[in-house]
Amino acid sequence: MSQLSWSPTATLRKALRIFLPISLALTIYLYFFPFFGKCAFPLPPVQHNAPADTGYHAFLETVKLHLSLPPVPVDGTDPTSTPAVTPSRPLAPFRLLALADPQLEGDTSIPTEYLGVFPHAKRLFRHLTFQTSHASLRWRLRQCFHEVVDIFFEDVFNLAESYRKRFDHWGNDYYLAHIYRTLHWWSRPTHVTVLGDLLGSQWVTDDEFYWRAHRFWNRVFKGGQHVPDDVAMFPADEYDLTGYLSTSGPSNDSEVWTKRIINVAGNHDIGYAGDINTNLTGRFEDAFGRINYELRFELPLTNKSLTNTLFDALDNPLSDRLVPELRLVVLNDMNLDTPALSPELQDDTYSFINGVINTASAVQFKGHFTLVLTHVPLYKPDGVCVDSPLFTFHDHDGTLKEQNQLSLAASKGFLEGILGMSGNKDAPANGQGRRGIILNGHDHEGCDTWHYINQSFVEEETLVQAEDGEFEIERKQREWEVKRYKQAKKESIIGREDMPGVREVTVRSMMGEFGGNAGLLSVWFDEEEWEWKAEYATCPMGTQHLWWVVHFMDFFVILGAVLLAAAGVAGSLFGVDVDRAVVRGLRRIPLVGGRRHKRRMTESERSERRERSERHERHRDREERGKSRDRSAVMKDRTRSKSRRRLERRGVTPDQQLWSEAKKRLDYEKS
Repeated sequence: MSQLSWSPTATLRKALRIFLPISLALTIYLYFFPFFGKCAFPLPPVQHNAPADTGYHAFLETVKLHLSLPPVPVDGTDPTSTPAVTPSRPLAPFRLLALADPQLEGDTSIPTEYLGVFPHAKRLFRHLTFQTSHASLRWRLRQCFHEVVDIFFEDVFNLAESYRKRFDHWGNDYYLAHIYRTLHWWSRPTHVTVLGDLLGSQWVTDDEFYWRAHRFWNRVFKGGQHVPDDVAMFPADEYDLTGYLSTSGPSNDSEVWTKRIINVAGNHDIGYAGDINTNLTGRFEDAFGRINYELRFELPLTNKSLTNTLFDALDNPLSDRLVPELRLVVLNDMNLDTPALSPELQDDTYSFINGVINTASAVQFKGHFTLVLTHVPLYKPDGVCVDSPLFTFHDHDGTLKEQNQLSLAASKGFLEGILGMSGNKDAPANGQGRRGIILNGHDHEGCDTWHYINQSFVEEETLVQAEDGEFEIERKQREWEVKRYKQAKKESIIGREDMPGVREVTVRSMMGEFGGNAGLLSVWFDEEEWEWKAEYATCPMGTQHLWWVVHFMDFFVILGAVLLAAAGVAGSLFGVDVDRAVVRGLRRIPLVGGRRHKRRMTESERSERRERSERHERHRDREERGKSRDRSAVMKDRTRSKSRRRLERRGVTPDQQLWSEAKKRLDYEKS
């Protein structure tokens, strides 16, 4: 039996040797990307007034959560001794995994859903069956030819694009799910929030809306649940605590909050102020929870001696300390600006804000912290963040159609109302307001800013001459300013007594084109200052292309390994020559069989080939000689027939011709 020139199993084995290590390395990176990115919640500092640790120590403490290593104390007698494992440090009692703008797409982006399957073929059938009217037969045939062209250049491509889009939706769901699942497992958050734009469009039908909501809860955030309505409360003076925070362990004392998703309504969920109606808000609250509510979490004091320092109207009326409490405010700010389509829904939002303000603790007291979760960012001048101020309005009724940021007036409601800050030094608590932080989405690029007002600014009134010659009074007043957080920190604006301010973090989108980003917010309590502090970090996974490449490579590597194992089993148990069978099968394919794999021939194969060629040459020579003899005989016959016809025209018989020829030969011989 002759040897094969190519071995498919050997080629597959060599390919697996190359791609298996690559696939394994990429898979490990993808499923442990928080480890390789050193992602961790910021760690509260050890020393008072020190910055939070967002680097090595925070990462190390997160690693310990998975290794379960016991802390090793430092030997105090030997200053040069070092511990085998860094002593454990308490994590922040409130750790929020913040995700923004997943924007799940659906059938509205699939061509066959809104155009139908092969619509031009259906029109062609109606034209051919005379179900349509045309001016003449020529116009009917002309339209039929147009439909035939559109079938190939539109219908076929739309069908292929629809299948590709459905597959892309499926992959995008699991890409987003991978970000949430992996970070939730690695970072161990106590709470999770999605800051609006859960879905891709507010103008979908109810069936499409609930189908996307089903994908949200059963694919992307599988195992999660929205905050129950009986827990999401309206602000009140007398309220029940939502839960308690803990500093004694790596997780919250109530595991239920690690599974709950605090959803914030976005413009792609319920629309802007000119779009919001009761139907849009109703179905959102049915699937994802309320759009306006608050949660209150208390931090129990571990040092019981500190309870004597708390404010008490009878026993300790001079104290400014309250029980440490974190207030989480979920706010729909899409209808704060006007004009709004539904004044009733807008009034509900403002009533909620007034309730938050009226039930907040006085700014003179310490110990309470306000975390505001919303969607549309606060006002910022052009150039501070990627999105600049933008407002557009509907033509038919003048209501608000679109906005990139809140107006300056609406932003003041957050800064001066909810947080109680003021540019007036004579205001209560010198205008410093309440400790807090604002988290939102909407700007997919993300932004980290510091809003502040300069109390030392001297307001002036100057007399200015207008263009018409009259004089007017121009007032320069204190105004809210905003800078990038890093810039404000560099300029030492943060923490100045004459510049009260608050941090606003616009979380970068978790969509693939923005790197699959996630925010990590830590909030802890400083007992020496009796104030809450917060720090924010990010953890990007990478674009969706990485997720696709890794899983495609894993699929083909596993498929190749299965095929190689099946070939080995078939050869060892059943005696099947897999290589020969594959090569024969490929040779039957015209495009594959024409390309042969070359190798060096053996001596026996060369001699056999020479003998075969010699036999072929001999056979060809015999055929050529036979053909030449046949050709000469034919020529003689043709010559004789011509001579016979000439003699017949002259009246000479065949016998006379033979006698004449014989006489000529005799005369020739005699001569």
